[in-house]
Formats: sequence, structure tokens, C-alpha cells
Amino acid sequence: MNKYLILITALLIISCNDSKTKKKKPPEVEITDLKEIPEVEESSVEIKKELSDFLPKNYVMFDTIYGDLNKDNREDCILMIKGTDKSKVITHEWRGKLDRNRRGIIVLLNKNEGYEAAVKNYDCFSSENEEGGVYYAPELFLEIKNGKLFINYAHGRYGYWQYTFRYQNDDLELIGYDASRNHGPVTITETSINFLTRKKIVNQNVNENTYDGEEVFEKTESKINQTKLIKLSGIKDFDELEVPEE
Repeated sequence: MNKYLILITALLIISCNDSKTKKKKPPEVEITDLKEIPEVEESSVEIKKELSDFLPKNYVMFDTIYGDLNKDNREDCILMIKGTDKSKVITHEWRGKLDRNRRGIIVLLNKNEGYEAAVKNYDCFSSENEEGGVYYAPELFLEIKNGKLFINYAHGRYGYWQYTFRYQNDDLELIGYDASRNHGPVTITETSINFLTRKKIVNQNVNENTYDGEEVFEKTESKINQTKLIKLSGIKDFDELEVPEE
């Protein structure tokens, strides 16, 4: 009887030890083939072939300007766009119906197979039908030259002003400003600012009462305090853009 009892006890001890050993065994990890794991795609810039594909809703094409902006020998494109809000179309008492919808700009870089939108600012320009007071409103025109974008305002006998932008830091940054303040055919002052060198040059006509073109200019140079360049994408309204001059 004792023999059977000893045998049964031994079997129970072996069974318990075997059970504990099994519990301590680490679980098997299923190894998945790495090729079967889907790769996370990086966000790719959308390339479009048709210029109209870049138009935001409720906007139309107003003008297109071509030229190389990033010096890759490919012709890039500037779209000037215009809103179509019917509530912005007014009837002037003597000018008739006027479309006062604001205008904006989209900068497209040429990628051979299409264009990539680099900079967008949908409402930075006033309409072409603004009031000019006793004179007509300044005329806006854009051009690309020598790898730069020039935004020009011509104001007839009162002179002109011009903003120079260059594509850098994933935007168009304001690097220059030039202006001429005139009184008819006579130039009163000429101002030029280089925001890269922070240098300002003013040519002041000290013979501004002349009417025969004999201006006499005195040149002064100074430094401006601005160190951060203005980005085209961040300009809310060119009519209210204050260019730091000191």
C-alpha cells in the first residue's frame, strides 16, 4: 500500500514541476514578413497640368505671367486671380457697373510634367475698379525678370512704386522696394531699399520748382532696422503694406 502511495506522490510532484515549467515558457512571437507591411507614403506635392486646376472655388483667371523664378531654366507661371462674389459688383453713379472683387496671386513652379503650387495669396490686391479721388487709381502690373517677381504700381504724374520678390525659403520674400514721387514731369524724390543689405538710398530733388526738367538731386544713404523679410503669402493687403524705411 505504501509503495502505491509513494508512486502516486512522485507522479504528482513530477506533474506539478512540468506544469510550472510550461508556464514559464515564453510565448512564441509570430514573425511577419516585412515585405507584407504596407509602407507609409510621404505626402507628395500635387502636380497639375491645367492652370485652371489651381483656381480656388469662386475665383476666375485674371492674368497670367510667365518666367523662370527658381533658376532651373524652366518657365514658371504666376496666376493673378479674381473673386466672383456678386455682392461686390456695384453700380456707380457715373461709372456704371463696377466689379469690386479683390484679386490674388498663385505662384506655380514648372515641374516639366505640370505645375506645382508654391505660394498662394487669394486676396492681397484690390480690384482694378477702385476710386482714385481727383486722379485715377494706381495701375497694377506684374512681371518676372532676372529670376525675380516685380509687382509694380504706376500712378501717372504722381510717380510709381515697385516691390521686388525672390523665391527662397519656400515663399516669395520681399528683397527690394523702389519708388518715385513726382509732380507732373518733375521728380521730387527717388527711394530705393535693399532689404538684404538693409541699405536705403534717397535722391531728393532740391530744385523741385523747376518745370524744364533741370532737377538737382542730393543723395543720402542710411540703414534700416528691419531684419526679417516680408513673405508674399503673409501680405493681407498691398494697399496697406507699410515698407519699413528706418
